[in-house]
Amino acid sequence: MLTKGDDYPIHQTPEPIAYSGTDRNFYDRYFFNGYSQDGELFFAMALGVYPHLNVMDASFCVVYDGIQHNLHASRILPMERLDTQVGPIGLEVLEPLQCLRIFCEPTNASSQNIKADLRFDQRCSPVEEPRFTRRVGSRLMMDVTRMTQNGCFQGSLELKGKTFDIQPDRFLGTRDRSWGIRPVGERDNQPNPYAEEPQFYWLWAPLNFADYCTFYHLNSDAAGVPWNTSALMIDSESDSSITMLESHSRLDFISGTRHARNAHIHMTDSKRQDYDIELRPIYNFYMKGLGYGHPTWAHGRYHGSLETEYEEYDMQRENPSAPENLHVQALCKATLSGPGIERQGIGVLEQLIFGKHQPSGFTDILDLAP
Repeated sequence: MLTKGDDYPIHQTPEPIAYSGTDRNFYDRYFFNGYSQDGELFFAMALGVYPHLNVMDASFCVVYDGIQHNLHASRILPMERLDTQVGPIGLEVLEPLQCLRIFCEPTNASSQNIKADLRFDQRCSPVEEPRFTRRVGSRLMMDVTRMTQNGCFQGSLELKGKTFDIQPDRFLGTRDRSWGIRPVGERDNQPNPYAEEPQFYWLWAPLNFADYCTFYHLNSDAAGVPWNTSALMIDSESDSSITMLESHSRLDFISGTRHARNAHIHMTDSKRQDYDIELRPIYNFYMKGLGYGHPTWAHGRYHGSLETEYEEYDMQRENPSAPENLHVQALCKATLSGPGIERQGIGVLEQLIFGKHQPSGFTDILDLAP
């Protein structure tokens, strides 16, 4: 089947663009977050393409005044990946690797609560993270490339009739692109006899300072041994970067949860100079609003030709220890210190921690911090 993508020089296999190898779990995904520097307003958008499931889905979320507002949408893909709009939610690539537009245009009653037309502009060049490859027993669970980029936003956002003027000197954020193989759609009911008990430890901290962008992520196993990690710092004025030789992190957990009360990241560059980042969470954004672990709107689920739904979470009433609430992005105030550097900034600390993790004191699939 020929599609619009076939007229561009982007083929990676001898097949038309509509086909992505043979693994049904192949996906291609966009993610954005944005926030005011005072933390009053947070928004996030994601759009996923699942070629073998023939589904495209998207979500747009806004956090304001203690309420998380989520708009979900899903449609049949018809194997055309370049039509990046799902009902009211969509995006445009205005200038590759530099500038993109995300929008939410109400199309029915369920999508009237959120309206947005926002442009993301780079603050630094995108970062290609180390390739994520992970097996669970005999099965390939993850084989993913990720690209992360910090930027600023401008445009307008309306929430239930209240309009916010989004200006780049006040609204910063991060986008990422990821593609490859990870579990999507309905779960495979057949057990894998060689699989170990479920375990995943994930931290991701893209941060914005006045003249620097910093990036840190960590995947580690149950013993705390990293299987994918990196850290770097980019001068947002010169776009020059420092890739760190070593990095590690420490979380202090909120009692009765697996969420950070605060966090510390330590980095060492090739000259053996040390950098430290202190993170102080303001509030948690629940990633299920973007479909991660959502009981109904999980990624790649089939909802028919087109379906939308709006929902709200009172963030004070959400149970932080519920399995679907483990995955969060904590909007954080950040302090960066290093040789001749002392900066205050803001960003997110994404956390998804389940199963055992010896350094954190977790000894079961879902025991909680004392």
